[in-house]
Amino acid sequence: MNAQPFVIEQTYNWPIEKVWSALTDNEKLKQWYFKLDDFKPEVGFAFRFSGTDKGVTFWHRCVVTEATPPNKLAHTWTYEEFPGESVVTWELFDEGGKTRLKLTHTGLETFPQDNPSFATASFSKGWTYITGKGLMEFLDK
Repeated sequence: MNAQPFVIEQTYNWPIEKVWSALTDNEKLKQWYFKLDDFKPEVGFAFRFSGTDKGVTFWHRCVVTEATPPNKLAHTWTYEEFPGESVVTWELFDEGGKTRLKLTHTGLETFPQDNPSFATASFSKGWTYITGKGLMEFLDK
């Protein structure tokens, strides 16, 4: 098992407050991320959403474990139908009017390794799209 975390970084041409708002305001999240019934950047807040991979719907259950505006948001990332628990950490850094995002997803090795949807390459593809296209295009509107 590979216990290496998945890490991706993106830089956005927007101030940190705008990026933080896109990560934590549920009405904005619905426009570029997943459709959450509700979201609050508060430790202990639980949220749930679905995502589809290769025609299979995966229900995600998450709990906010850290919220330090406007720099850090972390939450668990589990699946209702599968064992395993991981953590997603969103860190924002002010780069002189721009914002650098460092997303770290740890614990991928806890998911069933015989399922290609849980391969590191699958997470890489998803996070690259989410941070490099979804969030980028939302911020640039």
